[in-house]
Amino acid sequence: MNRKKKVKETLLKKHKKMNSKIHRSNKPRYISKAERAKMEAEAAAENQQLPEETATEEQSENSAESDE
Repeated sequence: MNRKKKVKETLLKKHKKMNSKIHRSNKPRYISKAERAKMEAEAAAENQQLPEETATEEQSENSAESDE
């Protein structure tokens, strides 16, 4: 009885490991509160830089048009 139980347990463990490799979780990776705040700050900094860049491009385009 003991030997059968041991064999059954080892086979069951092996089966569970194979199933766990097949069925990975689709849950997204956890992002800590500090990391989220850092990402938001970076996004805000990018958003501030983009309008400045577009404003300087528009000014250069306007000055080029007025020169013509």
